[in-house]
This record gives sequence, C-alpha cells and structure tokens, in this order.
Amino acid sequence: MFIAHVPSGYILSVSLLERILHAPASTSAIFWAGMTGALVPDFDLAYFYLVDHRHTHHHKYFTHWPMFWLLLLTVAMLWLRFDSKSRVALLSWIFCLGCTLHVILDSFVGDIWWFAPFINKPFALFTVQAVFQPWWLNFIWHWSFAVEAGICLWAGLLYRRRSPMNKSMKT
Repeated sequence: MFIAHVPSGYILSVSLLERILHAPASTSAIFWAGMTGALVPDFDLAYFYLVDHRHTHHHKYFTHWPMFWLLLLTVAMLWLRFDSKSRVALLSWIFCLGCTLHVILDSFVGDIWWFAPFINKPFALFTVQAVFQPWWLNFIWHWSFAVEAGICLWAGLLYRRRSPMNKSMKT
C-alpha cells in the first residue's frame, strides 16, 4: 500500500465511533489514534533508508510483524476490558487496531512475515511483477492500485458525509 494507510485509519476510526456509545476519549483523539496507528508501521522506512541502507526488506522489521501488533492489541484489549473508562486504554486499543490494519493491508500485494519471528516466510495475496523503473511504478500501474484508490474514495465520502459544513447545508 502506498496511499491508503491513513484513509484506512480514518475509515476504522469512523466505524469505531459509530459503535462506541460513551467513549472516554474525544472524537479527535480517536481519529488521531486510528490514523496514526494505520501509518506507524511504515516509520521503519527511516531506519530502512538511513541506517540499514536498504539491505533488509523493511517488512522484515518487527514494526511489520503481525504477531507484534496482535500481542499489543491483545494487551490493550485486556486493559480496556478491565478499565473501560480509561482514555489511554481505549486510544491504545484503537492505535493497535490501526497498526494491525496496516499489516493486513500490506499483505494484499506486499510480502508480510505473518509468523515472524518464529518462521521466516513471507506471505502476500498477490504478486506485483517488476516490469517498470523506478520500482514504485510497478505498484502504481498494477490493478491493486485501484483498491487503494477505492479506499481513498471511501474515506473521502465518509469525510464528506461527516463534515459539519455538509450537515449544515441539509438543515
């Protein structure tokens, strides 16, 4: 995924807000937690380019290990279960959901080591063939980019529907 992580975090946050009746956190905090979580696993790109000099696929770093995020998600969920009024527990859970969503979306056309650190085998639903230079054009011209555009469109429509300006026009 190139462009759909933050929009997917927005969609996640909207869907959670519609289901949480009495959230101990503000709407904006919930949006920040979901959207930031959906982006954070890619912070490893700084290490990938600046320190590792592109020697190790950045999806091999622990920030892209589903088991890492699932463990943190479980801890946050248990914390929230035992303290349902905790703002930090709720935001941690939403953040970890966003991070988990990130690695799920990356599994669509990107190799993800689903069983790391125990098994060193990548999984992806579809493969993008290396045809174009630079490398990122292979992803832009692949049919899967339409899925990313669809996620962005969905997020844009949700934003428009929730927009205060749009609501004031209806009254």
